Amino acid sequence: MSTKKILIVDDDVDIINVMSTILENEGYVVLTANSKEEALELAKTEVPDIAILDVMMTSHYEGFELAKSLSNNPVFKNMPILMQTSIEILTTTKESVREMARQFRQDPNYKELQVILLKDLVSGKAGIDYRAEDGTTVWVPVDGFLQKPVDSKKLLPEIKSLLNK
Repeated sequence: MSTKKILIVDDDVDIINVMSTILENEGYVVLTANSKEEALELAKTEVPDIAILDVMMTSHYEGFELAKSLSNNPVFKNMPILMQTSIEILTTTKESVREMARQFRQDPNYKELQVILLKDLVSGKAGIDYRAEDGTTVWVPVDGFLQKPVDSKKLLPEIKSLLNK
């Protein structure tokens, strides 16, 4: 049995309850928060092994902002981050997903998208390219994406894979 701590951040209590049940049944310790601020405080005291973040909570990009805050903090620098989303994930076989996002921004079909989610199918690298309120684009590397609604047959292997890296 694993004693790894998993932080789930979502403003939907039903999603938290379902995911918590799935993960607790596998022996994980589940920590939950409903907002970026609550998650940052909890992460500081509990130091989770992995985080699963919803994208939209009190703002459209709160999950992305939380991912960026966590990845910029030296304590959490190596903690895997998964984003839960219903947004389409674009895939590539180019190792630099950030460079691929920049290329998508040049394509007229994708140029105006507010959010681009990318994952390299070969290396597994992933990231988010989104437009901030001031119009600038922001890059946030993450370790993967979970499509909503979350499927336990995809959730558990993804968690195990990231925790074993």
